[in-house]
Amino acid sequence: MRSTRTPSAPQRGGRRTVLAATGLVAALALTATACTGSDDDKASTEPGATTSQAADNGDGKVRIPADIANKLKEHGIDVDQWQNGGWKNWDKDKWLSEAKDFVNPVIKGLWKPERMKSAKEANKTVSTKDAAADQGVSDPEPQPVPAQAEKTPYHENAAPVGKVFFDSPEGTMVCSGTVIKDVNHPGKSNLVWTAGHCVHAGKDGGWYRNIVFVPAYNDLGKSESQLSKANASEVAPYGAWWADWASTSSQWIQGGSETGGEGAAYDYAVLHVKPESGSKSLEETIGAALDVDFSAPSAKEVARMGAWGYPAAPPYNGLKMFKCIDQPGRLSLSPSLPTMYRIGCTMTGGSSGGGWFRVVDGKTKLVSNTSIGPSDNTWLAGPQLGRGAEALYENMSKTYGGQ
Repeated sequence: MRSTRTPSAPQRGGRRTVLAATGLVAALALTATACTGSDDDKASTEPGATTSQAADNGDGKVRIPADIANKLKEHGIDVDQWQNGGWKNWDKDKWLSEAKDFVNPVIKGLWKPERMKSAKEANKTVSTKDAAADQGVSDPEPQPVPAQAEKTPYHENAAPVGKVFFDSPEGTMVCSGTVIKDVNHPGKSNLVWTAGHCVHAGKDGGWYRNIVFVPAYNDLGKSESQLSKANASEVAPYGAWWADWASTSSQWIQGGSETGGEGAAYDYAVLHVKPESGSKSLEETIGAALDVDFSAPSAKEVARMGAWGYPAAPPYNGLKMFKCIDQPGRLSLSPSLPTMYRIGCTMTGGSSGGGWFRVVDGKTKLVSNTSIGPSDNTWLAGPQLGRGAEALYENMSKTYGGQ
């Protein structure tokens, strides 16, 4: 999430306190174990694949369904070569960008534990220019809140949280994500919330490839040396769930940049995922999913927000889950853009896309996701989720949720 430092701003005196925040943490844990089985934001919701993007004919070999194969062929991409490494060709003419062009065929066995551990953080940093454009709307910069390690096992304390892995022109990358409920398929959700920049490069690029979600990654919080001897089930206890469809905002696709840019305030995405094998839904498999709060409350209306994720840039290594809890403030990048939420937090890149939660009537709900932050890792900012985000979510639920 970072590469350049933002200019200093007055410290938000007194707002950073040592927070027990037991209500938020307890509610998250309860939600994780109690499950039974601005207004002009236009979501990029064009229908695409209506079937799973992989099929196993019983011989162990994955076949790309005809509709996905045809989509690749339309763009001059050889279907057979794709799974044999052709996906590594990031030729600009073949890097699919439009909302309707998302493709993510399963390459069985690609995401082995060592490949996951080698993934680098996906960074988005506020530039000096962006930060200078706040026009005085932003609240004072928060004091840093040291990230706290989540309790293990993660599946008992923060089951909806996991890691999003993908391939980009820069190599193997990682973000964070959260399992969310599917309003049209109660108890059987296959939906994951993350950041737009974790699935699409923005205005100068296209859709990333080989996107998967791994819930409760490194469930026991083992060290790097311990993981060197760990088997696949210890690293990915619930397996790797491939995204067979993804949606992000049209504002991110058209305006997202290396520093967030004009797309930062709309930097969110929803994945519909399926396992490499098996028939149970993601929610049934992990026993957890969270509601999304689309009311876009002002920062002043919320006493506490908590951000969860897997920070991967130093001093972290991406292997363990952390969280930050703080009173949110406002961050404005431009008078023409909605304000973003901002909290003090020392989590680094890799936590991008991780859910922000708040307690509403005793229930923990996702209210934002990590999008941008400064190079000195003192705070995080995330988008407000309003009617545009809700429209994107509803389209994903109606169009792909039952698959």
